[in-house]
Amino acid sequence: MNIHEYQAKELLAKFGIGIPTGYPATSVAEAVEGAKKLPGPLYVVKAQIHAGGRGKGKFKELGADAKGGVRLAKSIEDVEKDAGEMLGNTLVTVQTGDAGKQVNRLYVTDGVDIAEEYYLSMLVDRASGRIAMIVSTEGGMDIEEVAHSTPEKITTITIDPATGFMPHHGREVAFALKLSGDLNKQAQKLSKQLYEAFTTLDCDMLEINPLVETKDGNLLVLDTKMSFDSNALYRHPDVEAMRDETEEDPMEVEASKYDLAYIKLDGDIGCMVNGAGLAMATMDIIKLNGSFPANFLDVGGGATTEKVTAAFKIILSDPAVKGILVNIFGGIMRCDTIAEGIVAAAKEVDLSVPLVVRLEGTNVQQGKDILANSGLPIVPADNLGDAAQKIVGEVKKAA
Repeated sequence: MNIHEYQAKELLAKFGIGIPTGYPATSVAEAVEGAKKLPGPLYVVKAQIHAGGRGKGKFKELGADAKGGVRLAKSIEDVEKDAGEMLGNTLVTVQTGDAGKQVNRLYVTDGVDIAEEYYLSMLVDRASGRIAMIVSTEGGMDIEEVAHSTPEKITTITIDPATGFMPHHGREVAFALKLSGDLNKQAQKLSKQLYEAFTTLDCDMLEINPLVETKDGNLLVLDTKMSFDSNALYRHPDVEAMRDETEEDPMEVEASKYDLAYIKLDGDIGCMVNGAGLAMATMDIIKLNGSFPANFLDVGGGATTEKVTAAFKIILSDPAVKGILVNIFGGIMRCDTIAEGIVAAAKEVDLSVPLVVRLEGTNVQQGKDILANSGLPIVPADNLGDAAQKIVGEVKKAA
């Protein structure tokens, strides 16, 4: 689960981490009110969307010459003007794709006199099985280019979960940032605070870009992104309450209500499987046969008829779907349960696209009988290769 910048900063502040003063806003009036609480004379108006690259982004409605989603305002009047241009409009960044994201929230913060910009992030390193701190002296909007062109400027420090954060980790971070004196001590302290926040909140990722050194000699978190392990959210109802469903695909939101793993893709063949590995294989074989998957949907190993029905309806709610491939291996999941869900959903939504079903495993014959006796135009398949060829053929025939 992702949250907005202003929410992430609220969480970090609870761990004693320094952030500029700021106020969230959902209207121009709230943005102006927030700015009036700040000392000025410089203000920063930031679009709040779940995507990076806001500073270099462009608003669809404002033309190529308009400023991006992070703006420096020199007066309250500028704050009002910027808020009016940003709210309700669509911001397109390198991470949103061409569709962009509508800006429904802003964050108005105090301006900061910046001496230097740095980069510091934390994530779970799957290769080492440890938390990794990634540090660079080259913070700012071009960190992706730094990673691509000059990777030697990026330092990775891994932390053994058996020992947790140790003083030498803080020193490594400070030295990687080439800080000395009091700034060196601040960096060590900040590193420990960030580790505590990361582990306490069950984060997947915590990125600070930029971490800035102010002209009066302090380290401040100027911008941050945080994401969380969804499986651990039951331990953090305060974090779960920060979820902004308007930033998520409506079908993914609906899928989460039934504990379904669903991700929208760009193709035209809907996929329903059980198991992530089987899902990947199914998508691959669809592409091998000349088409593209419209989604990744894993109903899991213990799905009920209700869950399967919901999954089927979610796939069919996507107007891009021109055909559906159901590929189920009945281990824990029984094939007759899957078949009952498919039939119930297809009848409820009035199936209008080709449907190919491949079942194998527990109660497979019962499942096949249910489908055969349903009266629905369901195309059976003997194996995965046969299923992929049939659904691609059916979609092309219907086109």
